[in-house]
Amino acid sequence: MTEQTQNLAFVFPGQGSQSTGMLGDLAATYPEIKQTFERASDALQKDLWALVTDEALNAELNQTHNTQPAMLATGVAVWNVWTKHSAVRPSWMAGHSLGEYSALVCAGALDFEDAIKLVALRGELMQQAVPEGVGAMAAILGLDDHEVVKVCAEAAKNEVVSAVNFNSQGQVVIAGHKAAVERAMIGAKEAGAKRALLLPVSVPSHCALMLPAAEKLAEALENITIHAPSVTLIHNVDVLLHQSPELIRHALKEQLYKPVRWVDTIKFMADQGVTSFVECGAGKVLIGLNKRIAKDAEHFTLYDTKTMNNVMEQLND
Repeated sequence: MTEQTQNLAFVFPGQGSQSTGMLGDLAATYPEIKQTFERASDALQKDLWALVTDEALNAELNQTHNTQPAMLATGVAVWNVWTKHSAVRPSWMAGHSLGEYSALVCAGALDFEDAIKLVALRGELMQQAVPEGVGAMAAILGLDDHEVVKVCAEAAKNEVVSAVNFNSQGQVVIAGHKAAVERAMIGAKEAGAKRALLLPVSVPSHCALMLPAAEKLAEALENITIHAPSVTLIHNVDVLLHQSPELIRHALKEQLYKPVRWVDTIKFMADQGVTSFVECGAGKVLIGLNKRIAKDAEHFTLYDTKTMNNVMEQLND
C-alpha cells in the first residue's frame, strides 16, 4: 500500500547532469533501469542504453537531441526503481528545465513514450533555432540577481543576452548571442562577480532566441495527451501548479524561452511545508543548489545503489 508523504518533494535534474556510465551501478541491481531504457529505445528506434554506457559515444550523448531523452529516461528509470521497492510517495514534484518532463511522466501527466519522442524533438528544434557557435551560456557566480539582470541589459547592444537560470543564491546562468554573453561576462566581473564561466553547451536555452523552437514545440504539444498530475507539480517558469492540459502545454512552451525560476520553486515548496527534498535521476547537481536555497530542509539524492538504499532507509522509517 502506497502513501503520500505531505512534507516530501521529488525533484528531477535536467540537461547538464548527464555522464557516460550513469545508472550503471543501479542497473546491476535493479532490472527496472534497463526495462525503462528498452521502452525509450523502442520509442526512438535508437539504443539509448548504449548511448549512456559506451564511452565512445560520449560526444553523441552530449548532443542535445540525445541528451534530452537520455536524461528523461534516467529520471523515470530511477523513479520506477523507487516505486517498485518503496511505499513512500512524495506529495510534491518539480523538475529543473528539462527535468520538468521527467516530473510530468512520474506524476502521471505525460505518457513515457510520448514524452521521450517529445523531448528528442525539443532538442532538435532548439538546435535548429540557433546554429552551433552562434549562441552561448555562462554561469555568473557571486553576484546578486538584480545585478546580473542589469549587466545583461547593458551588454545586449541590439543582441540577445539575459539571465535564464536562477539556480541558487549567487548562481545565475545567462544565455544569448555568443558575443553578447561574452560582453556580459566582462560586465559581471567588473560589477563584482567572483567568477564568470562559459558553459560547454551548443544551445542558448531559456532566452528569446528559443522563441522559434517554442512555437514549433507548441504545435507538437497539441498532439500529445496530457492529464492532470497525480501530485502537486510546480512548474519552474511561473512557480504555479497547473491541472489543465492547456495550461501545462502553455507552461512547457514558455519554459523554452523564459527563465528557470529554480530558487523560487524550491522556496515555494519549502514555504508550503516541504521538509525533505529528493533529487531523482543522475548525479547530484540539484542537491547542491537545494541545500543553499532551503537550508533548514533535509536533502537527499538517488543515483546509485548506495544512495537508493540510504534514502529508502531514511524515508521508510
